Amino acid sequence: MPTAAILILILFTALFVAVLVFRPAITIHPGGKIFAFGVLFFLPLFCLVEGVDSEMERSKSTAFCLSCHIMEPYGKSLRVDDATYLAAAHFQNHRVPADEACYTCHTDYAMFGTFKAKLGGLRHLYVHYLRKEPAPEDIQLHEPYNNRECLHCHLGARSFEQGAVHNADPDTLPAVKANKLSCISSGCHDVVHNLRQLDQVKFWGGAN
Repeated sequence: MPTAAILILILFTALFVAVLVFRPAITIHPGGKIFAFGVLFFLPLFCLVEGVDSEMERSKSTAFCLSCHIMEPYGKSLRVDDATYLAAAHFQNHRVPADEACYTCHTDYAMFGTFKAKLGGLRHLYVHYLRKEPAPEDIQLHEPYNNRECLHCHLGARSFEQGAVHNADPDTLPAVKANKLSCISSGCHDVVHNLRQLDQVKFWGGAN
């Protein structure tokens, strides 16, 4: 539901609550009781569910992720003019949706992946407001990056299955697929955002 529609729904709910407050006598009749139940229970619950759903969708956007100042360097890293930067290569070549780049790579695709990712985001808020905030380059993932997120898109792709580097050693590809060898391990795609080098690189200006 669009944000404007949710705001209108909340406005009508508030209006109906006001009616009950100033005219409580309408709850004497069965119809009034049903009306009161809907206004005091169903409508607020419906507003809450729709509001959470709307904000969950908005929080998937790249703009939302980068709206926090500590994430600004990560946004800059998406425009590094160097194909060895994993995040930049994916963002600039639309290997991930540009408007949901962060969400696409940092959310697992299990049943509750989105919910789990947003709970993880609350941990960042906790650190930001209640503990000493780390430097952007010192931020760590909550758990090791799982190859599952890479394989969600790349598994079965010709460039992945038949890539020369992936097949130079017959044990490499099976180890990657089994999550025994990380895609972002040393010697593979180990340059992801690389914030410590951002002051030494060129940036892509974007499509014309």
